[in-house]
Amino acid sequence: MASCAPARKVALTVVSRARRRDAYARELLRVAPEMTRLSLKSRGLASRLVLGTCACVGQLDDVLDRYVAKPKGLQPRVRDALRLACFELLHLDTATQVAVSQGVELVRDVAPRAAGLANAVLRRVAAEERPRVRAAKDAVEACVANGGVISDELLAAASGMPEWLAATIKASWGDVRAAQVALSQLEPAPVWVATNTGVTTPEAAFAKLQEAQTAPVPIALPGSFLLEKPAALNGSGLIGSVNVVVSDLGSQMVSRIGAPQPGSSLLEVGQGRATKTLLLENAAASLGGAASIVAVDVSESKVRLATERVSHGWEASVLSLAYDATKLADSALPPELDRIFDTVFCDVPCSGTGTMRRHPEIPWTVKQENLGPTGLPQLQWSILCAAAHRVKAGGTLVYATCSICTQEDQAVLDAFLNTPLGSQFAVANVCDAPGVAGAPEPFQELVASHTTPEGYFCSMPALLGPDGHFAARLIRRS
Repeated sequence: MASCAPARKVALTVVSRARRRDAYARELLRVAPEMTRLSLKSRGLASRLVLGTCACVGQLDDVLDRYVAKPKGLQPRVRDALRLACFELLHLDTATQVAVSQGVELVRDVAPRAAGLANAVLRRVAAEERPRVRAAKDAVEACVANGGVISDELLAAASGMPEWLAATIKASWGDVRAAQVALSQLEPAPVWVATNTGVTTPEAAFAKLQEAQTAPVPIALPGSFLLEKPAALNGSGLIGSVNVVVSDLGSQMVSRIGAPQPGSSLLEVGQGRATKTLLLENAAASLGGAASIVAVDVSESKVRLATERVSHGWEASVLSLAYDATKLADSALPPELDRIFDTVFCDVPCSGTGTMRRHPEIPWTVKQENLGPTGLPQLQWSILCAAAHRVKAGGTLVYATCSICTQEDQAVLDAFLNTPLGSQFAVANVCDAPGVAGAPEPFQELVASHTTPEGYFCSMPALLGPDGHFAARLIRRS
């Protein structure tokens, strides 16, 4: 009798833990003590199994429910184990016999009497579902390579996302770009980091990243690096010390688009964990000096975390406040907000569909109604309208999301521009932003490669590429 590989056992532990705690799988992977006892190669397999299973959970349950006689009677841990095995059969290149055998042993470890059920179910999945998903992946690859049309059903089967979401992405960007998203959806996302120049230099950060054996590779943006061995970053201490900031390349480009001039004022709306705050100050410093940033977020816990993070080098120039951004146009404001700013950077709440590779819960937790007129787009429009009141004449307003759904991007922007307040703003090409124009030419060309004819920034998830981000730059007429 074969024994189950340690990586699969650890993956089951983390997946079950995430279900019980209703927690984010990626966060649990980072702190799971079981992961530290695996080799780097086994950690990689465990991570792929955990993240992929979460990203495809609805698809996996649909498959299981077709082959289990009484699906509601499955013990939660048995279902977790079967989900992992199904994901490996459908989406990884593991040999069929190995995936089935390991899946059976994984179930046996949880519930010995369910091993026979697991064997029967996984063999049917291997015989009937694996060929269907592989054919879908082949069709999606052909669409990327040769153009043409691809169905919503094939996109969903190849990526593990809901069919309605695949249809929404395709309606936003067309068949080929939707196919690129589908191909990248279950592959490990590249990991980039940026030096926090408030506490260290790019040269020192590079040396520390090398010492940590992350295999850093300099990219077109000075002080930023692609990590070829990102797993080694955990435990290096570089994240906790905020010597480096983990940030997708698309997010770094958006931060450069919104970068304030040295000595100017910026209102950041939607600060979150302050990643973009640090990147905005980095960009300002690269142009000659720090800017004065007031940042707001509706979550008090995030404000506390952001305050701690910006204390690493930027405490003198950043103030973080807990405040509802939809009220920025009110007459009674805190004194720190009752003013106008040179730049207002709106990083609004969104579906996060551009970052599904990194946040695998998104495909099956975001709801279709979230993207409807009364959902996120309404909130985004309200925030943008309110924040626009705080932009001085001749100042800059940046609207940013990490969504690849046009309902949250161009549609919100168009709705704003069609208001009396919006008519006071003119669209400016993102390539002309000081943080982009002042960067080295290779970086300027990189941003230009993701710029639409209207002058908006739009990156789409693709193999080895950045996540999906949108940014528009507006100038308030004098």
